[in-house]
Amino acid sequence: MEVARDAAGRDQAALTGRYTECAVLDQLVKAVGLAGESRALVVHGEMGVGKTALLDYLAGHAPGCRVARAAGVQSEMELPFAGLHQLCAPLLDRLETPSQPTPSQPTLPLPQRDALRTAFGLSAGPPPDRFLLGLAVLSLLSHVAEDQPLVCLIDDEQWIDQCSSQVLAFVARRLGAESVGLVFAARVPSPDLAGLPELVVRGLPEPDARALLDSVLTGSIDPRVRDQIVAETRGNPLALLELPRELTLPDLAGGFGLPGAIGATGTTGAVRLAGNVEESFRRRVAALPDPARRLLLLAAADPTGDPALVWRAAGLLAISADAAAPAIDADLAEFGTRVRFRHPLARSTAYRSAPVRERQQAHRALAEATDPRLDPDRRAWHRAQAAAGPDEEVAAELEHCAERARARGGLTAAAAFLKQAATLTLDPALRAGRALAAAQVKMQAGVFDVARDLLDMAETGPLSDVQQASAATLRARLAFITSRGGDAPALLLKAAHRLEPIDPAKARAAYLDAISAAIFTGRLASPGSGVLEVARAAAAAPPPPRPPRAPDFLLDGLTAHYNEGYAAGVAMLRRALAAFGDGMSAEEELHWLWLASVAAAIRVWDDDRWDALSARHVQLAREHGALGELPLALTSRAYLLMFSGDLAAAAELTDEVQAVKEATGGGLAPYGALGLAALRGEETTARSLIDATRQDVTRRGEGVGLTFADWASAVLGNGLGDYGQAAAAAQRACAYADDLGSLVWTTVELIEASVRTGLAEAAASAYEQLGEMTEASDTDWAVGIRARSAALLAGGDAAERLYRESIARLGKTRLRVDLARAHLLYGEWLRRERRRLDAREHLRVAHGLLAAMGVAAFADRAWRELRATGATSTGSTASQRPAHTGPGELTAQEAQIARLARDGLSNPEIGTRLFISAHTVQYHLRKVFAKLGISSRSQLDRVLPANLESRR
Repeated sequence: MEVARDAAGRDQAALTGRYTECAVLDQLVKAVGLAGESRALVVHGEMGVGKTALLDYLAGHAPGCRVARAAGVQSEMELPFAGLHQLCAPLLDRLETPSQPTPSQPTLPLPQRDALRTAFGLSAGPPPDRFLLGLAVLSLLSHVAEDQPLVCLIDDEQWIDQCSSQVLAFVARRLGAESVGLVFAARVPSPDLAGLPELVVRGLPEPDARALLDSVLTGSIDPRVRDQIVAETRGNPLALLELPRELTLPDLAGGFGLPGAIGATGTTGAVRLAGNVEESFRRRVAALPDPARRLLLLAAADPTGDPALVWRAAGLLAISADAAAPAIDADLAEFGTRVRFRHPLARSTAYRSAPVRERQQAHRALAEATDPRLDPDRRAWHRAQAAAGPDEEVAAELEHCAERARARGGLTAAAAFLKQAATLTLDPALRAGRALAAAQVKMQAGVFDVARDLLDMAETGPLSDVQQASAATLRARLAFITSRGGDAPALLLKAAHRLEPIDPAKARAAYLDAISAAIFTGRLASPGSGVLEVARAAAAAPPPPRPPRAPDFLLDGLTAHYNEGYAAGVAMLRRALAAFGDGMSAEEELHWLWLASVAAAIRVWDDDRWDALSARHVQLAREHGALGELPLALTSRAYLLMFSGDLAAAAELTDEVQAVKEATGGGLAPYGALGLAALRGEETTARSLIDATRQDVTRRGEGVGLTFADWASAVLGNGLGDYGQAAAAAQRACAYADDLGSLVWTTVELIEASVRTGLAEAAASAYEQLGEMTEASDTDWAVGIRARSAALLAGGDAAERLYRESIARLGKTRLRVDLARAHLLYGEWLRRERRRLDAREHLRVAHGLLAAMGVAAFADRAWRELRATGATSTGSTASQRPAHTGPGELTAQEAQIARLARDGLSNPEIGTRLFISAHTVQYHLRKVFAKLGISSRSQLDRVLPANLESRR
């Protein structure tokens, strides 16, 4: 059997001291290659610890598996999908549609093929949906693995471009039964990989470190010197292999040269180690003949590893093929089917140690050697690096690159091109404009710190009145996105005033942004920034310069709402909801969807519009990679799902919010997690989140967070039966009278808790406020909630009539939690009226709904009431029951797949809906059939349990 070797030709059959790590990798290959399973793994550790050697070991010990590789390169981090293209390029033959598809040569669905072709620049098209692209890559890998198990190795993941990193992390989390292994190696993994299985690689144990050191020594060594080297390098394999090159035989024998070789004391081990290894590489590079050193510089400046490109560029610099031999002999790089460096540090040293003039020459040659039709972006990037100073021609070319990057969904890359274009621009006004454009794109991409730096750069140059207003608006929106409070409303009002004489349409947009920001600041608004003050200022906004559209109706509706009363704004807000999307670009929709769904649809009690708009918000935010907007979109959608009773789906979106926040540094409070914990009755978790949220939002001036925290506390108390706590929390939530409509649910909780604690006056006052809102809205949701609340305050026949009306009206909505709570309250009332049989009917309905939804505290409350009626057949409490039960007890994902299959969707269609591969869908269906005791899809409709319902 041929023994695998690394870049330096070392035997990889057994890595010294890596028995445990190799065993983990062997198990991964066994699972993928033999068991047909999928695995993801993140291998991480310090520079030189042996991560690449472990990937080489895995590549050489994956019998029967196809191996695909990619490696991040620092200079390519801004090029969109560069890392993904590296990995997938050898597999792209699967994008071609065979004349007769077969199981061994399946095809990707057309939208997925189009997404891949657009992302890789193979065809023109709209920006690909980031999640559709992730699914396309998952399907591509799954299809390749149909023929042969596939192991994908991604080295130096910390230098993979952000677009590729996000897609590959998406794929890693959705691997199922595809026979695909996805292994990342990184010094510090990107946040995208958080939560994936990890293998931490540390320095070698002392015996193994000594053995590795002995294997490369050419003479005897004083044992004390050897022990010192092992201790100083902390068992780092690269250091153990490289540092002895710098020591003479006398040094090794007596240790006289050791202090200078290992490094001065007083510095940290990691810094000292990196510096010493880098110095070793620098000396070896400097010792090369001039042609070999320049060839190595060319190779270092080209991140693709394409030998044809490097040799074409070498020819332009009159460097002959003989120049490669000294670099190979010095164990710095190899020039074969790919150009590959001994170690990433060897590459960076070869590049950084070269004079600036030689680097520019290398990039100029690489630009000339790059085909402008096949790879215009990389050619422009090389030209930019070759520029000795401002160069308008190159700057303009980079602007074109930015346009292409945005079309492919690469917001980060577009901003990088624009930033570089600004750097190369001599004209101050043009430079400031390009920096401003780059700042705007960086904000869209969720890179807020860099956006601020670019905005600072833009504001140092001359800006037109329009640009100054745009800069002011951008700074205000940055403040809003990152803190949701503080100075955002005042900054937006200032921008709106500045825009009025310049661009009335943009002025109106800024006023609407200011209202949105003021809703967030709430009771913590700075002087002059309260929502009523902002609304008064916005009422003076210029009229729309064209026939009004949805944003204009939103502005007029909200200003009327605050300035004239709740009822005054309802009609205009409904016009906004009805017109939303008409004549609006995707960017405009994305910008205003939160306000439309939360500040309009919920405010007028329109659950249908809330459903449609929140779904559209998430869709657009994902399609455009708008990470700054995505947490708001996901949170709005999560609350719709919570109130609809799909807490599992809401939890998935809430987890995604946290991941996006960690990646972008956004400052949104954990609203989704708050609501989930409160509805589930998870007292410890909820109270912890409530306390943390109150501290966090108070610090940032995000007053709406205080209202949410108190609302969550009230829901928790009402669920647990702690009505005193619920009443106190609800009263705090309702205390901010300036914007009660920003959270219409608080009065509902206050009425229930106040009635239960005998606070008649508080209950009546809250009902008066609720009545004003619900009478003006008059939707099934509004009327159902009003009737339920009125029933709590009534008695006799009136209470019964109101409870029945509430159940009838809420039954027409998607809001199953409110419906279940109506059954619960009616059942409790019936029991107190001594109508036990009637009470059992409604309490059983309430318990069944609440238990199935996972609304555990309210379900337990229903169960306690049921027991009080003498019922014994319901069983255990909701907190002990699974959300879905049935033959074989399907998991949540199996249940969802079964339902979609029952409804006639094909495996690829189900995979597209659930972001998994068609192969994994089939795997789960086999398990579903076994658990349900059936053999085909046609039998699903007969055996699926009644409570296996569609997720909205």
